[in-house]
Amino acid sequence: MENKPNVTEFILRGLTQDKTVAKVCLSLFLVFYVTIILGNLLIIITIKTSEQLNSPMYFFLSYLSFVDISYSTVTAPKLIYDLLVEKKTISFAGCIAQLFAGHFFGCTEIFLLTVMAYDRCIAICKPLHYTNIVNTHVCGWLVAASWVGAFVHSAVQTLLAIQLPFCGPNEIDHYFCDIHPLAKLACADTYIISVSVAANSGVVSLSCFIVLLVSYAVILVSLRRRFSEGRLKALYTCTSHIIVVVLFFGPCIFIYMRPSTTFSADKMVSVFYTIITPMLNPLIYTLRNEEVKSAMKKLWSRKLKGIEK
Repeated sequence: MENKPNVTEFILRGLTQDKTVAKVCLSLFLVFYVTIILGNLLIIITIKTSEQLNSPMYFFLSYLSFVDISYSTVTAPKLIYDLLVEKKTISFAGCIAQLFAGHFFGCTEIFLLTVMAYDRCIAICKPLHYTNIVNTHVCGWLVAASWVGAFVHSAVQTLLAIQLPFCGPNEIDHYFCDIHPLAKLACADTYIISVSVAANSGVVSLSCFIVLLVSYAVILVSLRRRFSEGRLKALYTCTSHIIVVVLFFGPCIFIYMRPSTTFSADKMVSVFYTIITPMLNPLIYTLRNEEVKSAMKKLWSRKLKGIEK
């Protein structure tokens, strides 16, 4: 029996059907997306051009900013465009591509946040051995492993979606293509799919979240035994990381760590990890980090001097 879909395109219901609310959302998400692009680009440029930001933490942060730009670009432009039009359609191939890209960059972000927690844990708990443990070679392998792991995860999700038979209707109650809303439209039993999603996305999110919590618990215990300005600096850095982790992992676990059912709140919850977190990351990492702020001031002053000349 062929798995060829009878449905060649899907209709996205979007965030809202109310035209007045849609206009407000259009303005908000346009500002959010521009902020994501400019904020994360600024972090990447600052880290790449600054000599003082050469530690592994900033190496990982530059990749996190790149992933934030990519991840938000998977959903935000389409969401903004759909708020302008009456009929919100996406082709079957486009839908599958969006699902793959969304899970690929989303899972990469999960792994990178976990790697960043490991980096902070080693830096604070074993400062004398830090440069030997987290060296340039190790950093490269950790980032590469994050990309490969995310690719495998995303490929599994995509294969699950492609196997679903779609006979109609073709209206997705969401603003982007994801496995749960697609499974709801399938004209077949999706129990195995829902278990596979929970075992894949749900377990990845939950297990990485537990690793993160343990890492930061170890860090906080280690900081209790210290007294100095360095302790406060480390505490501020970890606090900013924890804020990002909660904002990103909370919604992910809510969405994927359950059977293939959809709730009315899913769309708004998804906004947090697809748009809000990528927008807040630059603010959280710069406003609470004196080194990044200092490097940005130096970059800005160099640009001004260049313009004056």
